[in-house]
Amino acid sequence: MGLKIFQVDAFTDRPFTGNPAAVCILPEQGDERWMQDVAREMNLSETAFLYRHEDGFNLRWFTPLVEVDLCGHATLASAHILWEEGYLQPEQKAQFYTRSGLLTAERKGDWIELDFPSEPEEETIPPINLGTALGVTPKYAGKNRFDYLVEVDSEETVRNLKPDFALLAEIPARGIIVTSRAASKGYDFVSRFFAPRAGIHEDHVTGSAHCCLGPFWKKRLNKNEFVAYQASGRGGVVRVSVGKGRVYLGGQTITVLRGELL
Repeated sequence: MGLKIFQVDAFTDRPFTGNPAAVCILPEQGDERWMQDVAREMNLSETAFLYRHEDGFNLRWFTPLVEVDLCGHATLASAHILWEEGYLQPEQKAQFYTRSGLLTAERKGDWIELDFPSEPEEETIPPINLGTALGVTPKYAGKNRFDYLVEVDSEETVRNLKPDFALLAEIPARGIIVTSRAASKGYDFVSRFFAPRAGIHEDHVTGSAHCCLGPFWKKRLNKNEFVAYQASGRGGVVRVSVGKGRVYLGGQTITVLRGELL
């Protein structure tokens, strides 16, 4: 009998949109090299590995190239699988022990809400080749412990970006968040996320980026709750609420594949 593995589309209510993540349930802690090999085999932006730990689950996230410190969509996908497959009862909170501390998830009707650390940026002078790599002149540039954040002039600019990924991979950061106020009805802001240094040219919907985007847009729009759209080719919707030192990320999920690792 093999290990159970699932593929879940996160931050969407329709299959083949949002951000796909693989979720693998382990009986005990897995070998790190083996987990990296599985993530490379799945070839998704993230593969999540879980096993029971105290009153929750240990959770680790791997891209095809590296293990990462924080991932929103694969955490959302993991919580979804724990409820859907009966590892947790519907009313139970999902608790995850991770590289970024204790993270939790709760069901909110048809949505799941993640409780994540706030990761605000600080204004910075960007690397000289950042604007060239993106093909834009930044309106604002900031950086947190993971990523650069670049504000541009319009949603149209965000949507039309065609980065030079080889040049972007030279930027010393996990990834690059590009954002603007939304012109599309129903959204407060839009974004895209590029992470070629982690083996992901463009991530479809990036929960952890919204831990930075929420505090950023709170300062500019003077409010705490947002509906955000990540304007990748697949696209996805994130509800963002900014608290004291925390950011709450709401999303929907749908399972598209169940299988076994042999």
